[in-house]
Amino acid sequence: MAFAGSIGMTLVVLGCALPTYKVWWPFFVVLFYVLAPVPTIIARRNTTEFGSNYNPYLELAIFITMGFVVSSFALPIVLARSPADNPVIQWGACYLTLAGNVVVYLTLIGFFVTVDQDDFDYNTMLS
Repeated sequence: MAFAGSIGMTLVVLGCALPTYKVWWPFFVVLFYVLAPVPTIIARRNTTEFGSNYNPYLELAIFITMGFVVSSFALPIVLARSPADNPVIQWGACYLTLAGNVVVYLTLIGFFVTVDQDDFDYNTMLS
């Protein structure tokens, strides 16, 4: 997972640092990478008395997390679509940042899926 995360970050840095682009505005998506899992982590600590299947805190956290994810994809697109005669970033930087977003968020999903797996009891396999 660390390797996949570093590949995603490398794509974002390439979108900023290549001599063709030389603009670091797309690097602000890293802020969204840090903020995206925070609501879900906080909501998983809260338990409710509504039952085990429904957690309103988790529903709100997923909504806020999706806002961060959509914002991280929208930021480079908005920067590239700024006034046509003088865009803030070039489309190549936008594509590299979007590719980095996909890799980083797939890595985060993989992390949460791995952490949430229940412990497997090998003794039940034998019986």
